Amino acid sequence: MRIALFTETFLPKIDGVVNTLCHLLDHLKARGHESQLFAPAGGPDAYADTEVVGLKGMRFPWYRELTVLSPWARVGPQLEAFEPDLVHVLNPFFLGVAGLRWAARHDVPVVASYHTDVPGYLRRYGYGFLARPTWRYLRWLHDRAALNLCPSSVTLAELHREGFRNLELWTRGVDTEAFAPERRSDAWRQRLTNGDPEAPLLLYVGRLAPEKRVSWLRPMMEAVPGARLAIVGGGPSQLELERELSDTRTVFAGYLRGESLAAAYASADLFVFPSANETFGNVLLEAAASGLPSVAPRSGGVVDIVDDGETGRLVDPDDVKAFTSTVSTLVRDRAAARRMGEMARRRARERTWPAVLDGLLESYASRLRRAADRAHSSAAVLPSIC
Repeated sequence: MRIALFTETFLPKIDGVVNTLCHLLDHLKARGHESQLFAPAGGPDAYADTEVVGLKGMRFPWYRELTVLSPWARVGPQLEAFEPDLVHVLNPFFLGVAGLRWAARHDVPVVASYHTDVPGYLRRYGYGFLARPTWRYLRWLHDRAALNLCPSSVTLAELHREGFRNLELWTRGVDTEAFAPERRSDAWRQRLTNGDPEAPLLLYVGRLAPEKRVSWLRPMMEAVPGARLAIVGGGPSQLELERELSDTRTVFAGYLRGESLAAAYASADLFVFPSANETFGNVLLEAAASGLPSVAPRSGGVVDIVDDGETGRLVDPDDVKAFTSTVSTLVRDRAAARRMGEMARRRARERTWPAVLDGLLESYASRLRRAADRAHSSAAVLPSIC
């Protein structure tokens, strides 16, 4: 198959969409398929033998890490030279429209994948009045796809309630060799605890932004004064969070990737994740593979990853006191936390990227077969019409 992909974010930015896309490009190469990627400029020219067509845009005013690309971006020459069998638009909002328009003109099947709870984030930012118009816009976009992929059962149910059609579950995987308890490192433990490796080590990995509710980390640290907190990631809330946590035992490690990220997970004792608007939550799966129990809100895609009382603890999505007290309880009860971490590791080993992505390739092939059948049926009736 020849697959053209459109993404609103790509390297060097690091987030769940980029992580999933990189695994997909690696898998397409491994399975012998050809691909072409349209993404914001500033990243690599190629990834996993996939040509990356970088397109210029402008920085999003309220979120400088995001680049806004034109829905009318000139993508035709590259696509016509590549001749894709199928177009996959990831998280379509701006650039994805260009892919949808081209595919419609050339009668190429489209698969769209939903990754980010934009309406939920708007409410978190105080722009709730925009949530309904945003749902209508997203539904209009996804109605143009032959298949709409959802990362979790909760997200699929929500999109169904919002009137989206052609829905199918496309979950996520994790590399359980890259992320594993064996990646634990005394050196990283020393670094992330700021030289106090015997203290309980809490870990947060993700963007530092209001929609992630990182403000919950301050009362959490007040509830567990003997613990240390390591924060991996960055974002628009970092400076504010550094000020809020300046009198706590917190280490800001910045963005980490590869072996460094795996070592950070495996060197911690408990994963803490206050975000309540996750459509999936890749970092929770990486933490589980590393042998960490998690404390997170009972909301969104998190419920497909964390089994309450077995691989971690889930709390009321809007109860910061429940979040902090649950973290405090697991910090004190290390034996329970250890048992949950071991179970989390066992469950994570059932979620491999090859199995997940082979399922996606079958979904691609199924849409191509349907398109071919429709074309054959249309050709068969032409003589009788004439």
